[in-house]
Amino acid sequence: MSTLDVARKDFLDVRRSKIVWFVAGLYAFFMILMIYFGQTNVSNPDIKTPLRNLTGIGAMFIPLIALVSAYLAIAGERESGGIKYLLSIPNSRRDVVFGKYLTRAAVVTISILAAFLLSAGLAVRWYSSLEIGTFVGVAVLTVLYALTYVAVAIGISAATASRSRAMGGAIGFFFVTNVLNLFGPLRLAINYVLNDLAGLDIAGNQIMFVQSVLSPTASYVNATNLVFPDSFRAVQSDVPWFLEGEMMVAILLGWIVVPMVLGLWRFERADLS
Repeated sequence: MSTLDVARKDFLDVRRSKIVWFVAGLYAFFMILMIYFGQTNVSNPDIKTPLRNLTGIGAMFIPLIALVSAYLAIAGERESGGIKYLLSIPNSRRDVVFGKYLTRAAVVTISILAAFLLSAGLAVRWYSSLEIGTFVGVAVLTVLYALTYVAVAIGISAATASRSRAMGGAIGFFFVTNVLNLFGPLRLAINYVLNDLAGLDIAGNQIMFVQSVLSPTASYVNATNLVFPDSFRAVQSDVPWFLEGEMMVAILLGWIVVPMVLGLWRFERADLS
């Protein structure tokens, strides 16, 4: 077998996971609500308004879809003993990690794109213009954002030997990088550590950059500046180069690569006997 063989077998298992489809369906439901209410009681509705609001909803829900779909991908197999079967076919440990990632990434991508396609169909009916460039741009960035959390979940799952540890790691990562980021404490903590404790006198833009590096959610929100005009942007256009949307996309790509490499490194050295 190979990476694709692992992915093919794993897809048959993960597609039956009701919790994954439930969370994905909940995201689609809120997406449709945003699209619907964005045009009610408005004389000239603009699709960019609900799409901008959707980035906030997506910032919270997309990590849940990704983490729920992937955090037990390898840890669950190790606890149940199924990992020995996978590795005896034979597959390399790298095949298992990347195969599992391909499967979970595919499921998450399908669920997100299905929600966007359904919403696009409704938007064509309710709005005078779909703003196809903005719509597609938000969809692409949202999928990229989801893939970062899938990579994190696979990395955590590969590095842990039990379901409870994988769940704890996923919940902890979500709380620190998502909840604390969206509600403000993460930025306050970064400012406290760098300025109050270390005395580095770091300016606000640099704090925002550190926040974006530490949180895929912050990078995603800032990256959406690439597809929205100035009046709809989370960060206005007069920002330094390291806060531009292209840099945020690069950080998101880094969040795909680094957790996978670290998870594989731990998994390669794990005693599975």
